[in-house]
Amino acid sequence: MQRALVVGTATGTIKHPSFEGWKLLVVQPLRADGCSPDGDPLLVVDPTSATAGDVVLVTSDAPAGRRLLGDERSPVRWSVIAREDL
Repeated sequence: MQRALVVGTATGTIKHPSFEGWKLLVVQPLRADGCSPDGDPLLVVDPTSATAGDVVLVTSDAPAGRRLLGDERSPVRWSVIAREDL
């Protein structure tokens, strides 16, 4: 689990069927200080309706992501598990 800043959304004209109907976000993982970037941006599935500027908690628990999407063959890797209220 890692904190990340939502920097935008992603749109795909062609995507895996398991992503149909799900919002995709681009997030920037944050270091423990809550401000400094920690690595490259990530593409995540969002069940929380987060928007640009929100801070979210993301997980790389792929099996949990596949359960969320309801498809055990989904290529999902990252998903939002919570949105922080600041």
